[in-house]
Amino acid sequence: MTRKFFYLVKLSFNKKLKSKWFIAVNIILALSLFALFNLNSIITFFGGEFDKPLKVLVYDKTNISYPYLKNNIDSLTSELEDKKIVVKSVSNENKKIKDDEILISLNLDDNLLKAKVTSDKKIDSSVYQVIYQGLNATKQQVLMERLNLDTNTLALLSTNIDIDRVVLSDKKSQDENMSLVMSTVFPSLILPFFMLIIFLVQMVGGEICEEKTTKSMEIIISNVSPKVHLLAKIVANNLFVLLQALLLFIYGLIAFFISSRNGSLNIPSEITSIWDSLSASGLINDIVSLLPFLLVLIILSFLAYSLLAGILASMTTNIEDFQQLQTPIVFILLAGYYLAIMAGMFQGSIFLKIAGYIPLISCLLAPTLYIMGEISILDILIAIILLIGLLYLLIRYGMKIYKVGILNYSNEKVWSKFIKAFRKEE
Repeated sequence: MTRKFFYLVKLSFNKKLKSKWFIAVNIILALSLFALFNLNSIITFFGGEFDKPLKVLVYDKTNISYPYLKNNIDSLTSELEDKKIVVKSVSNENKKIKDDEILISLNLDDNLLKAKVTSDKKIDSSVYQVIYQGLNATKQQVLMERLNLDTNTLALLSTNIDIDRVVLSDKKSQDENMSLVMSTVFPSLILPFFMLIIFLVQMVGGEICEEKTTKSMEIIISNVSPKVHLLAKIVANNLFVLLQALLLFIYGLIAFFISSRNGSLNIPSEITSIWDSLSASGLINDIVSLLPFLLVLIILSFLAYSLLAGILASMTTNIEDFQQLQTPIVFILLAGYYLAIMAGMFQGSIFLKIAGYIPLISCLLAPTLYIMGEISILDILIAIILLIGLLYLLIRYGMKIYKVGILNYSNEKVWSKFIKAFRKEE
């Protein structure tokens, strides 16, 4: 029996591995990641102006502000790795602004510098920060010149107040960190997991439906038991999904290495700032400590979803019926995904804590609640135990349904088939 099991696993795995679909998808993924990481070089190679500088046009009514502003912006721009800004003086305030231009109009109001910034589209946050800081520095320099202040006096006036800050509770900073994680980092981390489960469900169900449609199922079941057949499908498809995820990771590493070697890699400042914030907050340590439990949750969830997909597929007669029948699975997965995303908005919710224990949802929600500090490792362990309990029920009772449904080609309603299969003796 063991030999037949491994034979079916190998057969199913190799069938997917040698398929034209697998080869085509991986070629597309590899090329897409290479293009994504080397976008600068590709655009430049085909004659594009990816590094085209942004023009800051200055209309100076004060007649003294432009040199200060140019020097300040030039100095601040040198700190930007992925932006080039060129500052030029113009004599016409009504000049038509192009896509790559920003117009700054300067005038004086009671010795205070006033500025109007005009652009054709929304200004990038990093560029706007440079302009904002440059204008503030220019304001001080112009004020010093207009009031005949010396540098030392201006420095004293510009010095920030020295505040001795005592924080009795770090809850605010924790809330800010949680907001950062929930809005930016966490959705990016759980989305691949979400897509892999969808991919797994469709593969398991599709393969079983295909064997039923072609009548090859009758030949297979005559040589092996339905239990061995289903478990072989689950193991083979889970291994294939893990292989696909590993290949995707390898493609990303290779693309990253190539782009870093040819100098085309640009990491946005937003990403580095998020990483710095996470490191400073200590959340990285929480995520690392969660990894072993998260790995167990992922493996058990993969098995549960694939078992459920196989059982449902056994009750159908074609792939179209299975696509309709898998809708509840997708809804359950979507519920877990959106609850995890919105968890940061409802901190302290008893409903979310209870939902974190629910199998099929816990794989997404429980880690989120743990990172937020809403639950402990003990709660994660409870979620794992409940998930193991679900797997036990699916194996014990689901196998009975699968055994009857796998050779059932009737046009009865699916739920009628379920009830009859469940009541039938093994």
